[in-house]
Amino acid sequence: MSQPYFLLVTFPAQGHINPTLQFAKHLIRIGVRVTFITCISARRRMSKVPTAQGLTFLPFSDGYDDGFQPGDDIDHYLSEFRRRGKEAISEFITSSENEGKPVTCIVYTLFIHWASEVARKHHIPTALLWIQPATVFDIYYFYFNGYETTFKAQADETNPQRSIKLPGLPLLATRDLPLTALNVYRWALSLIQEKMDVLADESNPKILVNTFDALEHEALNAIENFNMVGIGPLIPFSFLNSNDSLDNSLRTDLFQSDSKDYLQWLDSKPKSAVVYVSFGSIAVLTKQQVEEIARALISSRRPFLWVVRNRKDGGYEEKEEDKLTCREELEQFGMVVPWCSQVEVLFHPSLGCFVTHCGWNSTLESMVAGVPVVAFPQWSDQGTTAKLIEDVWGNGVRVSANEEGIVERDEIVRCLDLVMMDDEKGMEVKKNVEKWKGVSGEAAMEGGSLDINLKVFVDNVAQGC
Repeated sequence: MSQPYFLLVTFPAQGHINPTLQFAKHLIRIGVRVTFITCISARRRMSKVPTAQGLTFLPFSDGYDDGFQPGDDIDHYLSEFRRRGKEAISEFITSSENEGKPVTCIVYTLFIHWASEVARKHHIPTALLWIQPATVFDIYYFYFNGYETTFKAQADETNPQRSIKLPGLPLLATRDLPLTALNVYRWALSLIQEKMDVLADESNPKILVNTFDALEHEALNAIENFNMVGIGPLIPFSFLNSNDSLDNSLRTDLFQSDSKDYLQWLDSKPKSAVVYVSFGSIAVLTKQQVEEIARALISSRRPFLWVVRNRKDGGYEEKEEDKLTCREELEQFGMVVPWCSQVEVLFHPSLGCFVTHCGWNSTLESMVAGVPVVAFPQWSDQGTTAKLIEDVWGNGVRVSANEEGIVERDEIVRCLDLVMMDDEKGMEVKKNVEKWKGVSGEAAMEGGSLDINLKVFVDNVAQGC
């Protein structure tokens, strides 16, 4: 049997690229040759281009080589992304066939459902790599399969306490639902509907989810029509196994840190003492919210490391009025940095808590690292993840916003105290953190469920199943 050859196609965003690179790593380890495809805009921003034996990196132009900017037309961008992406993938498949290196399978992530059209044209099997929780996939599926009216009633702001029960999922309040399912981001909901239609047309759709059975067993089995397989957690494991050279070569950042002084600073702090605050690569907080966080960190009087991205990284103008009013006082207790190596930070022994936007990669990284969470969701799927963290997995607590949508300083301090103090609640959270650290580590290590499920998937593709 010839060596399997996979194309991995992903959206040019940090939260999409990182788990797909980790997926590539596991494929390479079991003997699969991989070509990783994304946009030139992402390639230009990478701190280093991923390199490994068995991996080819192929950037293509989507017409926005400097990245999507605030004010750009989202519909035009997505149209060009689709058109140019289909052309690039089709041309690459043809050239590979002519060179005697036929593609075995195309694996694509969120917003890349058009890759299936290219695959059908070339008679190549496909699989969806779902990079959000299985629970979120289920919510979208049920939205388009019998529950749309219920969701729309849920979005009625006159009844914020309304809740919804979906098969195999916990009871969900309005704030627990992905914003997309509440029609806040109509363009994204439209793309997800197209994806669901594509999957419904396939006789045996393959859905690989960045999760694991012990974490989301019910969610992975909630949809009778689809076979969802957990192949996660897809995070770097070189911090558990320092000999993992492949892991180190397949990690990259689209944002840069000026230095690594923060690691030396962390070295100087006691075990489990530092609060790490980061809201990922996309979310932009209001000036009022940033000030409330700053005042909370000062009031808490705990050492902290806070990632405050430069607005210009997101295409926004840096304004004097956007700067923190209490920066000098703030830095008496901790460090404010524009970016950092998150996995390095989370695995540092001084970490005691992670204040997070609940992006799925960050959630899984904190789980494997064994760090308690203060869930501070911003958009997209993050409200659902926050619900799971607080009410299902118990490895953290969730902040509550006021009527204006701002989480006030006293509320932030309350949540920090809950997860970092050794009272009854704090000990309960820490107990659950240790539990999930062990279970998630077992799933991802060699011979765990990630390896087993991925090998079965690759074998089935090779055999035409």
